[in-house]
Amino acid sequence: MKIYQAGPLFSEAERNWHQGFKKKLADAGHEVMWPGEFFFEEEIKAWGADAPKQIMERDRAAIDACDVVVALLDGTQVDDGTAWEIGYAYAKGKPVVGIRTDFRNAGDTTHERVNAMIEGSCVGIAQDTNGILQLLSQVKRNF
Repeated sequence: MKIYQAGPLFSEAERNWHQGFKKKLADAGHEVMWPGEFFFEEEIKAWGADAPKQIMERDRAAIDACDVVVALLDGTQVDDGTAWEIGYAYAKGKPVVGIRTDFRNAGDTTHERVNAMIEGSCVGIAQDTNGILQLLSQVKRNF
């Protein structure tokens, strides 16, 4: 499957996690598109004031080209860009699978792991890579 890998990529720790996760998904036979590889810092600087629009359009086009979105949901709340990507994919009818390795509860009720709008947009939320691979197998069978 063609996967759009969503999640924050602003710290070295986040980028390292995403690179390792992308490799695991690729090793499992998936084609992975990760925004951390869509553009370079010099390119963003050259865009100047148009950078936010350029970044959004490139990410949107990649979501349009994918079969499924896999989104990192760690943190006290889901990253705002990731939340947009989830909502956009959901609105386009693309399945969204979440991964939350964070053991803290960040939902609105005791039954939710994350915000209700995010959790309701996901076909499933896994706690680790093995869980994601299982969910992706289910998605492949159902979609």
